[in-house]
Amino acid sequence: MFRKRLPPEEERRVKANDREYNEKFEYASNYIMTSKYNIITFLPVNLFEQFQEVANTYFLFLLILQLIPQISSLSCYTTIVPLALVLSITAVKDAMDDYFRHKSDNHVNNRQSQVLIRGLLQSEKWMNVRVGDIIKLENNQFVAADLLLLSSSEPHGLCYIETAELDGETNMKVRQSVSVTSELGDNLSSFDGEVVCEPPNNKLDRFCGTLYWREKKYPLTNQNMLLRGCVLRNTEACYGLVIFAGPDTKLMQNSGCTKFKRTSIDRLMNTLVLWIFGFLVCMGTILAVGNAVWEREVGSLFQSYLPWEPPVNNFLFNAFLSFWSYIIILNTVVPISLYVSVEVIRLGHSYFINWDQQMFCSQCNTAAEARTTTLNEELGQVEYIFSDKTGTLTQNIMSFNKCSISGQTYGEITDPLGPQPKSLDFTPFNPLADLDFCFYDDALLESVKVGDKHTHEFFRLLSLCHTVMSEEKSEGELVYKAQSPDEGALVTAARNFGFVFRSRTPGTISTTEMGRPVTYTLLAILDFNNIRKRMSVIVRNPEGRIRLYCKGADTVLLERLHPCNQELMNITSDHLNEYAADGLRTLALAYRDLSEDQWESWSESHRSADKATDFREDLLSAVYEQIEQDMMLLGATAIEDKLQEGVPETIAVLSLANIKIWVLTGDKQETAVNIGYSCKMLTDTTEVFIISGHTVQSVRQELRTAREKMIQLSQTTDGGKEPGMEGWGEPYLSGNGLNEGQEGRGEKQMEGSLPPSSSCVMDNISGEFALVINGHSLAHALEGDMETEFVLTACACKAVICCRVTPLQKAQVVELIKKHKKAVTLAVGDGANDVSMIKSAHIGVGISGQEGIQAVLASDFSFSQFRFLQRLLLVHGRWSYLRMCRFLCYFFYKNFAFTMVHFWFGFFCGFSAQTVYDQHFITLFNIVYTSLPVLAMGIFDQDVPDRRSLEYPKLYEPGQLNLLFNKKEFFICITQGIYTSVVLFFVPYAVLSDATQSNGVPLADYQTFAITTATALVIVVSVQIALDTGFWTVINHVCVWGSLCSYFSIMFVLQSQGLFRSFPSQLNFVGCARSTLLQPIVWFTIALATAICVVPVLAFRFLKLDLKPQLSDTVRYTQLVRQKKRKPAGRNVGGPWRGAGSVSESRLGARGGSRRSGYAFAHQEGFGELITSGKNMRLSSLALTSFASRHSSSWIDTLRRKKHTHGHTPASASGECSPAPSCVSGSVPPLSNSCSVLGGSQDMPLEEEAGTAPAQNTLSAPAPSKETTSASEQEPDSAEAHTE
Repeated sequence: MFRKRLPPEEERRVKANDREYNEKFEYASNYIMTSKYNIITFLPVNLFEQFQEVANTYFLFLLILQLIPQISSLSCYTTIVPLALVLSITAVKDAMDDYFRHKSDNHVNNRQSQVLIRGLLQSEKWMNVRVGDIIKLENNQFVAADLLLLSSSEPHGLCYIETAELDGETNMKVRQSVSVTSELGDNLSSFDGEVVCEPPNNKLDRFCGTLYWREKKYPLTNQNMLLRGCVLRNTEACYGLVIFAGPDTKLMQNSGCTKFKRTSIDRLMNTLVLWIFGFLVCMGTILAVGNAVWEREVGSLFQSYLPWEPPVNNFLFNAFLSFWSYIIILNTVVPISLYVSVEVIRLGHSYFINWDQQMFCSQCNTAAEARTTTLNEELGQVEYIFSDKTGTLTQNIMSFNKCSISGQTYGEITDPLGPQPKSLDFTPFNPLADLDFCFYDDALLESVKVGDKHTHEFFRLLSLCHTVMSEEKSEGELVYKAQSPDEGALVTAARNFGFVFRSRTPGTISTTEMGRPVTYTLLAILDFNNIRKRMSVIVRNPEGRIRLYCKGADTVLLERLHPCNQELMNITSDHLNEYAADGLRTLALAYRDLSEDQWESWSESHRSADKATDFREDLLSAVYEQIEQDMMLLGATAIEDKLQEGVPETIAVLSLANIKIWVLTGDKQETAVNIGYSCKMLTDTTEVFIISGHTVQSVRQELRTAREKMIQLSQTTDGGKEPGMEGWGEPYLSGNGLNEGQEGRGEKQMEGSLPPSSSCVMDNISGEFALVINGHSLAHALEGDMETEFVLTACACKAVICCRVTPLQKAQVVELIKKHKKAVTLAVGDGANDVSMIKSAHIGVGISGQEGIQAVLASDFSFSQFRFLQRLLLVHGRWSYLRMCRFLCYFFYKNFAFTMVHFWFGFFCGFSAQTVYDQHFITLFNIVYTSLPVLAMGIFDQDVPDRRSLEYPKLYEPGQLNLLFNKKEFFICITQGIYTSVVLFFVPYAVLSDATQSNGVPLADYQTFAITTATALVIVVSVQIALDTGFWTVINHVCVWGSLCSYFSIMFVLQSQGLFRSFPSQLNFVGCARSTLLQPIVWFTIALATAICVVPVLAFRFLKLDLKPQLSDTVRYTQLVRQKKRKPAGRNVGGPWRGAGSVSESRLGARGGSRRSGYAFAHQEGFGELITSGKNMRLSSLALTSFASRHSSSWIDTLRRKKHTHGHTPASASGECSPAPSCVSGSVPPLSNSCSVLGGSQDMPLEEEAGTAPAQNTLSAPAPSKETTSASEQEPDSAEAHTE
């Protein structure tokens, strides 16, 4: 814990099987700690954090003052007890939160791993693993640290990993060990190689190092590394050398630090407390000056029999002590009970979230959980949501839903709200069918049964054109190992429709077609990459005919068809348009027959390109282009990447609430954009701007071009220039400023380097715009001088999708919006790659999904489905904000009304720091008499029911604009409180000054005045909270009227004769209550004061409701009218979901304009080369679970547009309120490639002089990246796309 800080590493040296050598570098152990405290540091650190709250420091200062007897007129226990209670409650809560972090850390640190120690494998806890240890991993195990892969049970040192915890991608990736270590197998006890590599960093896509062994050196890249957080898949076992451990691992380097989160109301409260303290000092000064004047002019006359008590010897010193006495007396303007009440209210709100049955997922038996109690009201002020894609918006389950074959479309998407069609039963037709496969159109099955040649060729292509590996555990029991879930879905579809892929070798593919075994000779695989956007295979059937099968994006494949396909292409394009409108992932399928001469000629060209040493990738791409021409179109496939339940509807409703949703994902651009259409973030009318520049200049230019296009389109849409758009253009981009932004949240400002006019222009544009930016472009956009340009462009869009981003970039995007927009942000994710984003946002939400619980452990709130987010925000968040604001307004009102009476009294008591009320009343006022009613309101109050909150998302806007409690509302509250205090003091003073009892005795005495004023105060504040309460429950009634009754009961008890006899020195008001409250004039005075205080409030609220109603008032009135017009039985229970996201609506406008491609394919380059090289083939298959089976329109935004003008309010004076949408065996030898998955270069030792010692070598320079050597990487597909 107290390990000294080491200087930053310039390079890392790690020697295998030599702990003594490695320990001299003092590398970090594999122990991780995400907690904030330990037993020793908890108390001082927690108290330090708590006293950062201005209020806590303020009350500590008052406590010190109260310990001085010369100035204190109140007992110190009135401050000690509440302060200790507040500090204790907060400390217990923080301790519990940190306990769960410790528990999670211990669970991870105590996982077992097999470590090679002194030639034997021994079981060790993860935290005892050290840098330089060799670890054995087995199938489905998590990687314990960042490892250099040494050997594997798979051929050629290959292993397969899943990196969902790192980058959100669930498609398998391949890693390969250096050949020299791969040959060692599990005989690694004598391996003593030394690795010299880069120091620890957070770059997930990069690793640069060199292995020195036996006087040779070998280059190391990211393809040789297994990173912590990955899971070993489809590999029996492998061995790795620990390079980075614990906090030095790339996962932990990206996880961010635990931050102390506070709400905007907390920050405002700190400011207000400082203001109130200043006000308190002013009042104390005024009264102290008054005391000095009075003591000099009047008090001096009484010195003979009322001398000053030592050490007071003059009127100035007496005034000085009087100042501090008044500071103590008047400190109740901010009583510490306020903070106790706030914590209790937040705790109640947290329990409501935990108990909400509508946020309970019965499928996984998981309830929503508020993991913190300090951020509830912040849920009602969210403006930006940053969401992960995989596992958060999607289930990552691919299903074959539709297809187009020879101009005929098949299949349908099931409507989750409508009647469920019956899934086809394939078992009578095909005993090899996958029982989990679902398809609902029997016309396609009939077409297969009758032997339609186009349908057969369609599924034959799907069974041959892929890189899937198959394992047959027993006869007929097939398990597919798919590199991507897309391929798994397509091959499974072909399997169920009678074309079963059985097995492959480097040169053959074996299938069963309609029950007949067929073996094809695999001649070549034309591999997929992100530039080609297609893959092809060339096979020879048993009859000797050669055919090329191709599948890929329609945008590239349709251009390569034979001209005779024009009519079929038009029909298929229409079908593709329909599928894209439905949010499906599409691929086009085609084939081409080749003659022997064509094949031989092309094969020779291919061999030459494959053996090229320079520009190999470009040459291969050109050769592929030659053969993939004049193809015949077969049809198209449509795969549904299943969304989480209710995602489109949730996004629709949140958009209506003016919440902008940004998707930050490590997945491919096509996949992310496709999901954007699926969940209705993007529509066919949306203008999508893609930022994909590789340099700062290109990114800057693309952002500028996007802004210019937005303004042009906005002007076209609006029929003219927007106000303030005149003269807008390039020159502003080099300016400094961007000081003033929209006035949306009251005190918000845009900070940056653009002038205010530019921000206003972009805020005022209208149109359906979306921004898609890649990770390498985002790295440039996040640079200092580019930040504001990116923010300005992105925030003008309705949707933003960031693809190929690292976990750290996710956090940087969140921090960027927090910095420039001053908006409340919420981040939601389900994997370890989302942890840094969740920690950076104001509010972090964890989805308890398939990617572990790391996101949940780092979150502030958690649940199991994305759809629960709308209820969390629009119901619980809005209610929490409303309740907290009403609570604070009332609390400040009642305490100013209570305290300011002392101020007025000071002018009539010789400024002697005499209190108006009995000391016991002062102690009990905030603790007993008025605490429960305001707590009940703060916990249970609501303006409209939860159903209406979802039906009218615009109700959420006041929280975003911070309208219900801000500095203006604060001044209104204290003004009302001061007015009430004036009435409560001067009305009784005026009435009682000349009043007499029935027996003629005057009523103008101190005790009578104190009881009358205190009783009037309690009644007035009780009536006021009755007026403020909008939702009455039994608890509210009990608290309000019970507190009023408790006042009278306690008062009579404290002023009884019996209690006085026991405590005569502490009870000075004995019998006063009875004698005072028996006088009719006293009750008349109380009634008069109450009327003068309450009637103006009633009149003001009536006029405001009639002349300028809030939206909530309009909604309540609308519901009242509806209830009168229709019977209760006629209510529509499906309100919020009426027609939301239906297929028919999503298709509107799909035919207009240019067609959008629905292409998306989560595949990775390199697997074709692996297959044809035979490096991933095994003599005996492993009984492993397959990856594929394991994974088991524009109307929205136009209804709701945020106004950025100064002084904007969400209420509609006219009462407008729109509800949300309701929601082949042959003799020709196969092509064989000798290169490895890494391009065939990494296994060769680097040239060096013999006898060079490793210690004399420095860190080798990184090899040239594929971006600079090959055009095929201009649109990167692998994790290597991330910009450094």
